[in-house]
Amino acid sequence: MAVKIRLTRLGDKKNPFYRIVVADSRKARDGEYIEKLGTYNPTVHPVELHLDVESTKKWIANGAQPTETTRTLLVKEGILPARTKTAPKTDKKKKD
Repeated sequence: MAVKIRLTRLGDKKNPFYRIVVADSRKARDGEYIEKLGTYNPTVHPVELHLDVESTKKWIANGAQPTETTRTLLVKEGILPARTKTAPKTDKKKKD
């Protein structure tokens, strides 16, 4: 079973509110989930993010893969390290 840490959408039209959940990747976005890890509200300023840090670290240690958006939120919270961008190595030599 492929387990993902992802967002589940709640809220009204044009007023989104999200739950951060652990779910089977084959389930629907707003379908059944295994565990709720926290909430994310992007409509207020500053953005509200509540997260159960211990439970999140446990799931990551057990192999749960965060989606790109969730990864960004986890990096902002300091749970995951930021990805470093490196230039690809080239073995080609310049020709004169």
